[in-house]
Amino acid sequence: MNTVTTLHRLGVGIAAFCGSSPNLWAAEAPQEDGSGWFVWIFFAFCALIVVAQLIPAMMVLLGFAKGVKKEKTRVTTEPIDDPTSPRG
Repeated sequence: MNTVTTLHRLGVGIAAFCGSSPNLWAAEAPQEDGSGWFVWIFFAFCALIVVAQLIPAMMVLLGFAKGVKKEKTRVTTEPIDDPTSPRG
């Protein structure tokens, strides 16, 4: 019962090819800072997320400041079911 599929043979062949040539993936010379374009794109994306989160946070803080600054109005209510009230 030897059921080896073509896909299995292809996978073993690719693994054998990539595993037998370690110099294939070696870089020519190391970079000074060790970062490429993808690292800078990632940092820019992170900065975009931080800025997008700061905008709603600042709006909430301004709303709190307006709420603290606003004078509180005193609301007095009369009970409607009071037998001594003229509406009663």
